[in-house]
Amino acid sequence: MQNSNEPSFRENVDLMYDRAAATLDLPIGLADQIRTCNSVYQVKFGVKIRGEYKVFSGWRAVHSEHRLPVKGGIRYADFANQQEVEALAALMSYKCAIVDVPYGGSKGALCLRPKDYTEEELEKITRRFTQELNKRSLVSPGLNVPAPDMGTGGREMAWMADEYRQLNPQDINSLGCVTGKPVEDGGIHGRTEATGRGVQFGLREFFRHPDDVKRAGLEGDLDGKRIVVQGLGNVGFHASKFLTEEDGALVTAIIERGGAIINDAGLDIEAVHAHRMETGSVKGFPGAEFVEDGPSVLEKECDILLPAALESQIHLGNADRIQTKIIAEAANGPVTYGADEILRNKGVVIIPDAYLNAGGVTVSYFEWIKNLSHIRFGRMERRYEEAQSKGLVEAIEEATGKTLSDAVKQKLISGPDELDLVRSGLDDTMRQAYNNIRNIYNARESVVDLRTAAFVLAIEKIADSYKSMEL
Repeated sequence: MQNSNEPSFRENVDLMYDRAAATLDLPIGLADQIRTCNSVYQVKFGVKIRGEYKVFSGWRAVHSEHRLPVKGGIRYADFANQQEVEALAALMSYKCAIVDVPYGGSKGALCLRPKDYTEEELEKITRRFTQELNKRSLVSPGLNVPAPDMGTGGREMAWMADEYRQLNPQDINSLGCVTGKPVEDGGIHGRTEATGRGVQFGLREFFRHPDDVKRAGLEGDLDGKRIVVQGLGNVGFHASKFLTEEDGALVTAIIERGGAIINDAGLDIEAVHAHRMETGSVKGFPGAEFVEDGPSVLEKECDILLPAALESQIHLGNADRIQTKIIAEAANGPVTYGADEILRNKGVVIIPDAYLNAGGVTVSYFEWIKNLSHIRFGRMERRYEEAQSKGLVEAIEEATGKTLSDAVKQKLISGPDELDLVRSGLDDTMRQAYNNIRNIYNARESVVDLRTAAFVLAIEKIADSYKSMEL
């Protein structure tokens, strides 16, 4: 159980920031400027539901406007609060800087439990929330661009985009007011899987560096590595699915709210997901041991612990019992500041959230570009590239006197579609960002781990933006 004396989530983020900023020689006051949340808006609005008016509370925090628009998800949760929103907005600023996405950081939340409302009621609430955000320019393709988060998805983003369009019919870029929309409503292929896919690409890049893998007490690649996953939501499901199906890793345990399941031979992620969707729980999944005390399974021995649920899941109360080589932070803030120090002293390598779960905002950036350019990726160049490749294949066949099989020809000739380009762009982004982080870590003695290196990278980029302005 987490120690109640530990810092709050927002304080944890600030402490990690301060540790990195202390290694830099910044102009006086600039570190405080970068860390400070510029503004937080709270809105309260009534919606008539089931014959009576119900008042909802929501927040939108704008952490940094060194770049515009600002970017960040909106979550629907009954535990949402202002401090959490501020912490998440700060992480978004750092995250965008780390992966070279030209946004400032923002975040939003609405205090409600989605399961308590029908689809029609949620649409009504979401549209009213959008109206309140629109009044304050907190949703706009040029100023503030929300996205899905916990408790929201493409459906909610489509409602928000439609409401914004109705309120601003003159804005030809209205589809770019939010990202994470369904493809048929102006979204982009690959956005739903993006954060999980980014986790996969980030881990792949880590395992391309033998020195980094050795530092974690491992060797080789992802094949056969034992993974314990906490949270089988969008991020946990996609990351687990890709790592097992495409990289040969084994998910040996899955932790959910109602308990955990274990199978050391490896769990079938698709089957577990289907069981959970059908029954509402992982309990009763055939061929697996069920553990009612789910959080205790965070302490199960493994190669990679992949927390993909809520913040502060690894804390002073359990950090010394964690038995993993690598913690891959798919969630935001899953490790507290105190636990971070304990784990580092134990030799556990933490691949930080501000880098590893940046796949969502990266592909959101691609979607935003698509919306503003009013053309889907690949539309202009795909057939041209196919024709070029076909000519090259024909030249090879003529020169060698051999005919390639139809399957090989098709693979070589086929031009990239939108999903191919999105995955390629995400892969390149995660590779570049990790190498920038590890270069700082390896070159600077004062930088104690990858998390500090990631924060240093972000702070330096944001500082350069502020220094280039006339403040």
